[in-house]
Amino acid sequence: MHQINLEYLARSVFNIDGLLYPDSVVGIDSHTTMINGLGIVGWGVGGIEAESVMLGEAIHMILPEVVGVRLTGRLSDLVTATDLVLTITKLLRDRGVVDKFVEFFGPGLSELKLTDRATIANMAPEYGATMAYFPSDEVTLEYLRNTGRSEENL
Repeated sequence: MHQINLEYLARSVFNIDGLLYPDSVVGIDSHTTMINGLGIVGWGVGGIEAESVMLGEAIHMILPEVVGVRLTGRLSDLVTATDLVLTITKLLRDRGVVDKFVEFFGPGLSELKLTDRATIANMAPEYGATMAYFPSDEVTLEYLRNTGRSEENL
């Protein structure tokens, strides 16, 4: 389901009567965070919270601390996305990001493919974070175009 959401369903922004609303996801699975790679805020919650949201109730929470991860440079041709994900997972576990929002930023961001961002975001439960957010940028727009989103919805 997470892959389908990433590739087909997610819209990033909703335009309703000229007002723009950011897309968001509250899922019932810890790996809902994959959508964070597309610049969409989302994370998994327990069953009762998810059912409440599906019935139109607001989700209440205390906003957690945000930890920034500055990315610089680009991956060597000899380094795989898996190498990067496992390295980031170890670093963030060691840093202690349990129940925190992690936001990636910096000049190295534009060097990461969206699929790699989604993989890093998907691993948020493995390093204990509530979510791992990547802001929308040109890489995001390119991915949305390549997966069939219309220009009017970008």
